[in-house]
Amino acid sequence: MGRYLLTRILQGILVILLISLFTFAIVRLIPGDPVDLLLGEGQVPITEAQVEAIRRQWGLDRPLWEQYLIWMGKMLTGSLGTSIIRTGVPVSRMIWEAVPVTALLNLLALGIALAVAIPAGIIAGSRRNSWFDYLFTAGTTLGVAVPNFWLGLMLIVLFGVVLRWLPPFGLRSWQGYILPVAVLATEQMAVLARVMRGAMIEILAQDYIKTARSKGLSYGAILFGHAVPNALLPVVTVIGFRIAFLLSGTLIIESVFALPGLGRLLYDSVFRLDYQVAQAIVMLLSILVVVVNLLTDLTYAAIDPRLRLLARSR
Repeated sequence: MGRYLLTRILQGILVILLISLFTFAIVRLIPGDPVDLLLGEGQVPITEAQVEAIRRQWGLDRPLWEQYLIWMGKMLTGSLGTSIIRTGVPVSRMIWEAVPVTALLNLLALGIALAVAIPAGIIAGSRRNSWFDYLFTAGTTLGVAVPNFWLGLMLIVLFGVVLRWLPPFGLRSWQGYILPVAVLATEQMAVLARVMRGAMIEILAQDYIKTARSKGLSYGAILFGHAVPNALLPVVTVIGFRIAFLLSGTLIIESVFALPGLGRLLYDSVFRLDYQVAQAIVMLLSILVVVVNLLTDLTYAAIDPRLRLLARSR
């Protein structure tokens, strides 16, 4: 188990380093000059010498490889720097002000998705080809197929504009969370419920389930004592994967609903060429995804002894 853990940590570090390289390169490939945006594209009268002084101040006059090494050196010491566009504002403060909104959106969406998807998947899998199963399959297919941004716009039109029950944009009250959480939870529910249903169908066809039936165990004992615990294994893996997808989906939803979270901050930073902020957010999300995947793999290995044996044999 220790060797497996060390291997996964080293793989995670390599992934983070590669992401830092790609992130730095892609952000620098975006057309435009942050100094021009800072000065209002010529609206602020300034000499060429003053422009060069600003470039030196932010290190933009140095070669790209040197800028990357300086940025990574600061990241390793925990310094995220300050915003280029919002002069003097620490990047860490901007991120910490946005994190609560994104974290609450994701926690609420994932909690609702798990609370609905797992029981629904158990019922549909254990009652295959029933009316509930047909209704379940149609609903989850629709939930997976509908794009997040389209569903968000439709909910804004229906509940925010036509019925006026909920605020269409912003977070002036707790009600502002309802529509974006509903959109984020919809796809998560559909995916997790389909995985749970498929796992239940596969487990219920196993020989040890038939043996349990032949021994006279009750249906409830077989279902919750043998089938459900084993069917949860693939769901645990998918949850880790979906957390990464949930974060990327949040970027779109926060822009659609004008929420002051990490997604909106990243969008504004890329649009305004605020290199320090955009790179810091991408790195933060990348590290979070790598850590979540590592914890998912370790949880899976702890639950399934076959993975521990496989790791020892290598």
